[in-house]
Amino acid sequence: MYAVVRVRGRVGVRRDIADTLKMLRLHRVNHAVLVDETPSYEGMLQKAKDYITWGEIDLDTLVELIKKRGRLPGNKRVDEEYFKELGYSSIKEFAKALLNNETSLEDAGLKPVFRLHPPRKGYESVKKPFSEGGSLGYRGKKINELLKRMI
Repeated sequence: MYAVVRVRGRVGVRRDIADTLKMLRLHRVNHAVLVDETPSYEGMLQKAKDYITWGEIDLDTLVELIKKRGRLPGNKRVDEEYFKELGYSSIKEFAKALLNNETSLEDAGLKPVFRLHPPRKGYESVKKPFSEGGSLGYRGKKINELLKRMI
């Protein structure tokens, strides 16, 4: 499962890329979504690579993301008791099921978008790809470091 974070704003975005960002539900800077590793999503990520960064999220980061930034409709926070009502023993068990594609955020009633802080110490560069020392594009497992700075 990929974690996708929008890094750049909407000024000067081509219409087809703006539509792709809308389909990914990335309407604002510093918003994050979780998407499956399917060819259709990978094509969307490649199309919008100049405005987003993404990589494989690990279990610990996902648990922390859900615990601190997961929201229910009405902007209500989630806690361990909410997941116990759904039949999970903890947030960690729900996160494992989410990573194994056994459930989804929508099935649990959570909002699909996580609103994050800007990263502590800032982005590297919002105009260069990650491979050249910037913040854009695919970053693999290093997305976890960025998300921990943003939570």
